[in-house]
Amino acid sequence: MEEQNTGYDSTKSNFEEQAKKSANEFTESWNQATHGQENKKILAGVLAIVIGSLGIHKFILGYTKEGIIQLVITFVTCGIGGIIPLIEGIIYLTKTDEEFYQTYQVGRKGWF
Repeated sequence: MEEQNTGYDSTKSNFEEQAKKSANEFTESWNQATHGQENKKILAGVLAIVIGSLGIHKFILGYTKEGIIQLVITFVTCGIGGIIPLIEGIIYLTKTDEEFYQTYQVGRKGWF
């Protein structure tokens, strides 16, 4: 008595193909979502250069504690601490989108 598994095999391979297709779609949508970080990079970089002494670029990136520290540094040093965000803004804008995303969004690096 021989059993035929042709129906099972075709269902299994069909399922595998659908799983691979779903995984590829997920990967493509993830890549699109992560590449959307360019706007945040440019926004954070420009804000850091223009009005960085207020720490707004830190708040944009989700670094609340660092943003408050930047405000305190600016007020304590009477504005001289504003050189830090100027340097940070230049660093933000000179990084590639992927480097920026990996460093500041994934790695959560708060300073420089």
